[in-house]
Amino acid sequence: MTQDPGNAGKSGGAPASGASLLLRGQLERVTYANEENGYSVFKIAVPDNPDLVTAVGYAPPHMPGEELELSGEWATHPKFGSQFKFSACRSLVPSTVEGIKRYLGSGLIKGVGPRMASRIVDEFGERTLDVLDESPEDLLGVKGVSAKMLDTVKQSWEMHKEVRHVMIFLQSNGVSPGFAAKIFAEYGAETIVTVKENPYRLASDIFGIGFLSADKVASNMGIDRSSPLRLEAGVRYVMSELTGEGHVYAPREALAERSAALLGVDSALADEAISRAAANRMLVSEAINPDDADGPVEAIYLPAYYTAEIKSASMLARLLRHDASAYLKGLTDGTSGLDAGREAKWIQESMGIKLAQNQFAALEMAMRSRTMIITGGPGTGKTTIIKAIIGILGERGLRVLLAAPTGRAAKRMSEATGHDARTIHRMLEYNGRTGFARTPDNPLECDLLVVDEASMIDVLLMFHMLRAIPEDSRLILVGDIHQLPSVGPGNVLKDMISSGVVPVAELNEIFRQASQSSIIVNAHRVNSGLQPEEPRGNGLHDFYFVQMDDPERCVEMILTLVRDRIPARFGLDPVEDIQVLTPMHKGTLGASNLNAVLQRELNPGQGASIERGGRVFRTGDKVMQIRNNYEKDVYNGDIGFVLSVDAEAGLMTVGIDGRRIQYEAMDFEELVHAYAVSIHKSQGSEYPAVVIPLHTQHYVLLQRNLLYTGITRGKELVVIVGTKRAVSIAVKNDDTRRRCTYLGERLRLIVGEAP
Repeated sequence: MTQDPGNAGKSGGAPASGASLLLRGQLERVTYANEENGYSVFKIAVPDNPDLVTAVGYAPPHMPGEELELSGEWATHPKFGSQFKFSACRSLVPSTVEGIKRYLGSGLIKGVGPRMASRIVDEFGERTLDVLDESPEDLLGVKGVSAKMLDTVKQSWEMHKEVRHVMIFLQSNGVSPGFAAKIFAEYGAETIVTVKENPYRLASDIFGIGFLSADKVASNMGIDRSSPLRLEAGVRYVMSELTGEGHVYAPREALAERSAALLGVDSALADEAISRAAANRMLVSEAINPDDADGPVEAIYLPAYYTAEIKSASMLARLLRHDASAYLKGLTDGTSGLDAGREAKWIQESMGIKLAQNQFAALEMAMRSRTMIITGGPGTGKTTIIKAIIGILGERGLRVLLAAPTGRAAKRMSEATGHDARTIHRMLEYNGRTGFARTPDNPLECDLLVVDEASMIDVLLMFHMLRAIPEDSRLILVGDIHQLPSVGPGNVLKDMISSGVVPVAELNEIFRQASQSSIIVNAHRVNSGLQPEEPRGNGLHDFYFVQMDDPERCVEMILTLVRDRIPARFGLDPVEDIQVLTPMHKGTLGASNLNAVLQRELNPGQGASIERGGRVFRTGDKVMQIRNNYEKDVYNGDIGFVLSVDAEAGLMTVGIDGRRIQYEAMDFEELVHAYAVSIHKSQGSEYPAVVIPLHTQHYVLLQRNLLYTGITRGKELVVIVGTKRAVSIAVKNDDTRRRCTYLGERLRLIVGEAP
C-alpha cells in the first residue's frame, strides 16, 4: 500500500514509526547526496500532499523528475521533523513530459541544461528517453545539438545507465543500497564482472560484508552450495575467523570440521577445499611439533600470518645473536661496556632513583643484552627501570625511541618517563595506501627501542616492527604477561618468554607506596589465585565490591554509581573519568545493553543525533573505534567524543586524542558507544575509575587474567558489582584458552641451531 502523509493526517495522524510502508512520488530536489556511500536526502512530491516529503536513506544517483518508489518507515527527527527513512529505492522513469524535462535538465547529462532539455522534449515528447536509448542520432534534428554535443550526450547517458545498471544488479541480488554504493566505489565499472566472477570477494574487499552476506549474494546468483568457489571461500573465511579469535594457525582437522559446519557440507569436501586453497597459495600448510601435541600437527595458516611468524622468529634470533658488548664498546671510559654498579650510583645521584635488587638485576641485563624483556605487574617498578635505562643510554648520546601499541598507552608512557612516545603505527609511519614507510631499506633512526604494553602486540605488528629495527640497534620489550593477550592473532610476549632463549627480567616486588593501594594489592592477589580483599573502616577507599545477585539490579547499581555516587564522593566526571568494563558484549550486563542504559541517562538527547545500524549517535556521546583505519589514523580501541552531528549530510565529527576526525555515514559501523566497553578492548588504557560488572551470567568468560586486566585498568578507583561466586570462579580459573601459535618453538629451534 502507498502511504500518503497528507491522507494519513485525515485518518487519525501520521503512521506509527516502524510500520513497513511504500511511498511513491516524484523527486523534486536532491538536498544531499554522498557520492562515496550513496547516503541521500530527497524532497519528494507525493500526490494529494501539499508539502514535499523528506526522504533519507542509501540510494544510487537519482535526478529530479524521476518517479521513485521507496520502502521504509516514518520517523521523527528531533531537528528536521517528520522523515521517511527508506531501506530500498526503485526508480520509475518519468512518464510525463514535464517530469522528463526536469529529469534531463537537472544536470544528468553533461551539456544539457533546462533550456536544451525543453527543446529535446518538445521535439520527442514522451518518447524522449526511448530516443536516447535506441536512436540518439535523432537528437541532431534538435536546434542547437551539434555532432560534438551529441557525442558528449551519448557518453553521459551511457555512464548514467551503467551506474544505474550496477546498482540495480547489486540490489536485485540482495545487497542493501548502502553496501551497493561501497561496492561500486571499490570496483567501479568492473563491479558486475567482478561480482559475477567471484561474489565471495565481497567478504574480503568490503568492510562490513562477511562471508554469510556474500554467500547470500552468491546464492541469489545461482552458485551451487558444493561449488569449489564457495567451499574455498568458506575455508578461508573460517581461517580468518580463527585469526580473529587469536590463533595464528589452525590444525587442519579442526579447520575442516568447523568449515564443514559453516558450509553445511561433508567434512571431506571441506578438506578438499583446504587442499585446493593451499595449492593456489591462498592458504599455507606446514607440519609442526607443538610442545603440547602428541605428535606432528598439520598447521594451516593464512599466508600473511605464516610469513609474519616465520620472519619474526628469524629476526628475533638475529637480534639475540648480536654481540651487545661490542655495541657498547667505548661508551664510557674506553671500557668494553657499561658497569651496572657505577650506573646505578649515577642514577641515584642524578635522577634520585634508588634501585631495588630485582631492578638492579634488570639494569645489569639491559647493559649486556641486545634484546630483552622486562615483565611485572602494577606497582613493581617497570616505569622506574625504563627511566633508568633510557637515562643512562640517553646521557651517553644514544638515540632512544619509545613506543606503545595504543595512543593511550603511548601517552601514559610519555607522562611517566618525560620522553616523547608514539604508537607503533605512527613510529613506523604507516600509510593506508602505501603501507609502512619504515622498512629494512628505511629503518628507524634509533640505537634503542623501548616498547611498553608489549603483551598487546600481535604477530603481524611484531613482524613489521622488527623489520624496521636497524641492524646495530637494541630492543627492550616491557609488559605484563598476566594480562589478556593481544586482540590480534598470536601471543608474542608470552611466546618469547616461553621460548627460553630471550633474556627476561621479572619484577615481582611491590614497592611501599604501591602497597598502600588496594587496587594494586588486589590485582596481585587475583594474579596469585587469591580473593580480592574488601576495604575496612570508614572513609574513602580505592577498591570496593558491591554484592548484587539480580542482573537487572546490577544494571541499576552501575547506573547509580556512574551517574551519582562516584561523581559525588570522588569528584569525577561520569563520562570522561569513569569507564564501565564488562567481560562480554551480549546479555543484560553486556556492553551493548549497558551502553544503551548509560547513554539514555548520561546523554539523553538534547543535541543533534544520527542513526546507523540500530544505534543512535548524539553530540556528546562517548564512542570507540573498533577497527584500524589507517587513512584516518585511528585504531581499534581508540576512544573519543562526538563533537558534532550533521544528520542532513550524514556526517559526524569525533574528537580523538585532540584531533577532529570526520566520519561519513559509511564509516559509522566502525564506531560503537563506549560508556561501557569490553575488558579486552580496554587493554593499554588506564582510567581514573572503573566499574566492573562480574556475574555468573558471564560464566564462559570468567577467567583470572580477564579480572586481573580489568582491575589494573583503574588508576584511582575500582568498583566490582556482582556476585562473590562470579569473582571466585574468575580467580580460580587460570586455565586460559591456548592460542595456536608456533613462534616460541620456532625461535627456540632457530637459536638452538646457531653455531
